[in-house]
Amino acid sequence: MVVKKRWKIAAWVLGSILALSVITVFGLNIYLSNSKPIIKGNLTLNALDSDVKVIRDAMGVPHIQAKSDADLYRAQGFVQAQDRLFQMDLARRQASGRLSEIVGEAALNTDKFFLTFSLRDAAEKSYEGYNAEAKDVLKWYAEGVNEFISFAKRDNKLSYEFKLLGYEPEEWTPIDSLTIGKYMAYDLGGNWSSLAIRHWALNELGEDKAKELFIKYPEGAPAIVEANLNNRVNVSGYFDASFLPNEFNGSNNWVVSGDKTESGLPLLADDPHLGLSTPSIWYQMHLESPEQNVSGVIFAGIPGIILGHNEDVAWGVTNVGPDVQDLYIEIPNPDNRTQFLYEGKWEEAIVRKEPIKVKGKEAVPFEVVVTRHGPIISDVLFKEEEASALFSMQWTALEPTLELQAILKMNKSSNWDEFETALEDFQAPAQNFVFAAKDGTIAYKANGRIPIRKSGDGQLPVPGDSDQFGWVGYVSYDELPTVVNPKEGFIATANNQVVDESYKYHITDFWAQSYRYERIAQELDSKSNLTKDDMMSLQMDQLNLYAREFLTEMLGSVEKLDTNGEYKNIIDLLTDWNQVDDKNLAAPLVFHKWIKELPRTLLEDEMPEDVYDMLPGKGNISDQFLRKGYKNETSTWLEEYGGVDKWVYDSFVKAIKNITDEFGSNEEKWKWGEYHQLTFDHPLSGVSPILAYLLNPKPVPIGGSNITVQAAGFGEDGRVDHGASWRFVADLSDLSQTYHIVGPGQSGHVKSKWYNDQVMDWAEGKYHATAIDGKIENGYELILKAK
Repeated sequence: MVVKKRWKIAAWVLGSILALSVITVFGLNIYLSNSKPIIKGNLTLNALDSDVKVIRDAMGVPHIQAKSDADLYRAQGFVQAQDRLFQMDLARRQASGRLSEIVGEAALNTDKFFLTFSLRDAAEKSYEGYNAEAKDVLKWYAEGVNEFISFAKRDNKLSYEFKLLGYEPEEWTPIDSLTIGKYMAYDLGGNWSSLAIRHWALNELGEDKAKELFIKYPEGAPAIVEANLNNRVNVSGYFDASFLPNEFNGSNNWVVSGDKTESGLPLLADDPHLGLSTPSIWYQMHLESPEQNVSGVIFAGIPGIILGHNEDVAWGVTNVGPDVQDLYIEIPNPDNRTQFLYEGKWEEAIVRKEPIKVKGKEAVPFEVVVTRHGPIISDVLFKEEEASALFSMQWTALEPTLELQAILKMNKSSNWDEFETALEDFQAPAQNFVFAAKDGTIAYKANGRIPIRKSGDGQLPVPGDSDQFGWVGYVSYDELPTVVNPKEGFIATANNQVVDESYKYHITDFWAQSYRYERIAQELDSKSNLTKDDMMSLQMDQLNLYAREFLTEMLGSVEKLDTNGEYKNIIDLLTDWNQVDDKNLAAPLVFHKWIKELPRTLLEDEMPEDVYDMLPGKGNISDQFLRKGYKNETSTWLEEYGGVDKWVYDSFVKAIKNITDEFGSNEEKWKWGEYHQLTFDHPLSGVSPILAYLLNPKPVPIGGSNITVQAAGFGEDGRVDHGASWRFVADLSDLSQTYHIVGPGQSGHVKSKWYNDQVMDWAEGKYHATAIDGKIENGYELILKAK
């Protein structure tokens, strides 16, 4: 009887909980649905001069038709905010050093970092240099964003993220848009950490071992080496590597002449490689007014179209990756920490007071100290303590630059001459632009500010107390690497080396591994009668040329030391592999786990954990050691370890143990896709498993890797969080439509059908066509009416 009563009570409690859960879920569903963007009907906007038509196509891409550029950019701001306001607000806050205001003291270090890197300060300085037209566009765009913010506050339409964090967005300003642009320069233009690590290596490892960690050692710069040895700056134990941009931020792009295409006109393809997240870093749009008809993608929070096409031309980019951040070893005055030695005298630095507001706490005082070279970064990146030497940083993006001005001109360009003229204002980050026009022209330019140094080549920090170091200017625009209509019939870049030794200026010695470029060039060079479908297939290509270069010799090392044949089955598996990173094969799992172990096995025990995490170019460094070892060239690292065979074998053994621990000992059941899985994580998903379940798309097993044309970079847990953030193909014989994938989808709203509808498209290479000729079927029409 008691048991039965208890069961009834338990059943009642469980039923009540379930009922409450249903009510909660139902209420949450109503709340979330209420904040969905309005995509049909009419809305009145105070800022408009005339009515504007917004048609969202079947993939959620907004096609905006306005009677003037002023209304076009106002509508662009409004529509972007409808789909992506939280993302826009988070981006401006992070870049401005204002996250602590909404998430609390957990973001303090992040805010200090970005305040020190001075992105918003650089945006404010840049704004003053913009022409009247660009300032008008920034103003019109901000008016549109603010129309939506006012509307959303008034009608309770702010998205759920604002409610979760308990705040409302402030007004949008032109500086917000420019600050987001500066953040992208940060994300794509960082090499300062390489200099800091090399400084550490010279002081801690000795010159012989340190120089092997350089891609190219500066043999002719003894004064710079001596300055690094005589003025030690703390690095180890003082840095959080999580602030660093992903070193694989890059891209593929190529353009093919009509001589090699079926149509007789050019083909262009572009897929920028950035972090994969929900929502996408890109927002796809089509903008049309009497003055322009342009389509493509833009970062949420910025007006215009940065990558895409109009009725006459198409373009795309990859990252050049030049050395545009130099570190200076600054000597502070022990009696006045805001003075630094320069040419035998103490020179006063600029001090910016930047108090940080913290949610639920008192504001935290913070100062940014700026020398003649740039901000002192040691105080924020490293522990605060008295030091005899500190790092300051000079960076092209901290100077006034005019990227938006370039974008607006690019959008209206009709030929290469106009486009190249527009590019002169695109100064940071430096990008490899490929271009195609309906007149048959194909072209390329490595565009942006490339420093010319008085001394040194940007590989090591230089003395900050001497006028013998520093920049004397930039490579002139006419001398930047440029190619127009090459005889080969194609141009391709994949963050690879774009100049040879004959180029008289230093760009960088730290290029990406060349395997993606080699595969692209191999395909384009060997084929003719190419079509848009061939371009799409090439973007999804999974052939692993890294394995083609090294696998045979690496397996030879394993066979030499596997004296009892323990690994014969796995050696056979790799020997028979077609060297395609197919998700259903075991060999890619073994190979990539093995490759990841190589630098760890050789280097990790020789340096502190944070220094190892911060070390850039681990893949490039491993490549150098493999080539040296198999060519019997001298290497201190390999000799101390016991030779290339022992290094490669030990790495192999560790990789196999890692795999068997996770997937079992039966190699016939191993699959690359069981480990290598596509994820698009939402920034709030880390708060709780419930939010992760609600906001993140389900992981998808995929092929490819960080070294295949189908770029799919992954972390230690196998999660693919980096790759082609947008895929784009244009056939210049018909620019009325082009072909795109924007994973995971267009909308940032979890209840939108366009929230994650392109996840499988991304995994499978299924492109959607986007028209600019007004022929949109099954669209959703919203009229933004002038008051």
